[in-house]
Amino acid sequence: MTQEALGTTPLPKTGGTFRSAIYDPKYRGIFYQVLTVLVIAGVVWWIVDNTVENLARSNTASGFAFLRGRAGFEVGQSLISYSSDSTYGRALVVGFLNTLLVAVTGIITATIIGFIIGIGRLSHNWLIAKLCTVYVEVFRNIPPLLVIFFWYSGVLAVLPQPRDSVHLPFSMFLNNRGLAFPKPIFEPGMWAVLIAFVVGVIAAVATARWAHKRQAATGQPFHTILVSIALIAGLPILAFLLAGLPMSFDVPVAGKFNLTGGSVVGPEFMSLFLALSFYTAAFIAEIVRAGIRGVAKGQSEAAGALGLHPSAITRLVVVPQAFRIIIPPLTSQYLNLTKNSSLAIAIGFADLVAVGGTTLNQTGQSIEVVLIWIVVYLSLSILTSLFMNWFNAKMALVER
Repeated sequence: MTQEALGTTPLPKTGGTFRSAIYDPKYRGIFYQVLTVLVIAGVVWWIVDNTVENLARSNTASGFAFLRGRAGFEVGQSLISYSSDSTYGRALVVGFLNTLLVAVTGIITATIIGFIIGIGRLSHNWLIAKLCTVYVEVFRNIPPLLVIFFWYSGVLAVLPQPRDSVHLPFSMFLNNRGLAFPKPIFEPGMWAVLIAFVVGVIAAVATARWAHKRQAATGQPFHTILVSIALIAGLPILAFLLAGLPMSFDVPVAGKFNLTGGSVVGPEFMSLFLALSFYTAAFIAEIVRAGIRGVAKGQSEAAGALGLHPSAITRLVVVPQAFRIIIPPLTSQYLNLTKNSSLAIAIGFADLVAVGGTTLNQTGQSIEVVLIWIVVYLSLSILTSLFMNWFNAKMALVER
């Protein structure tokens, strides 16, 4: 007889429901995610608790109040005013700006050299192709630190003394203490030139967009190169003349034993800049070569059938399509160059790591200094990735 006939209530089948919840991918996924979060939170709590306990045991003060203290050390190269009486915070800002300078200039130079070498490897000229191949194979198979030492000790260190400096055009001098060049001195009217430059850039961008829309609508091209040059360079020059030439130069003068006046780019920066640029360019060259190889051969053949010159085919047909392949791996090389700038400590260049290391040794604030390093490099990497992702989206093929 059934339980209903006997007047009893059947028990709920909880076992089946429980088993179905265990084997349900949705609930199982939620369970593992919650478990992962709890484990990570436990590890973080354990690290923080041990850190606080160790700091208390060693009587080490924590916090960022040390940034207001007097630094007491000099910095070889600074983009802003700095002296030994400045604070630790300003010293770290100097190191950050030096790191940013190396990263930006290195990325631009490495990109230009990498594109030239990458295209050169595909040249039909046997000598050019082989020279570019040798360049790539040499630089990408040696450590970047060795390249830095090569430029610092093997090239710049053997340059003549300041009194025997190599005279370069535009009143520049090159010696083993760096590159001396005229220092610009801006006067009050220079703000008009800056405004004219910004207006010229905006006008050039607007002209390029108008030309693109016009060509898409009518098929008639509008060459914007000369117009852009006139806007970006011509407007500032015109404003410079109308403002009464509001800029002068402090020209370096060769003395009996040294140079006086002007500005000097030290050998440490030059070594780091050249080393990272040439080293990273070898990897960028391979990315460019792979991107060009990834474009279907039929594209070049079709362009050739229309009567385009080989150089025009490369510039107008192949390279724009190759950009869609090149940009994603190119981002990784930009990030590597930025992070490799920390090798500057090996030659005494005052980047963020070198200045932070000196600060750490004097204050003992190891956790705070390391945290600043992490935040800065992480922020630079994320911003670079965001920009390259935006650029990659702009270059992506738009489907109808």
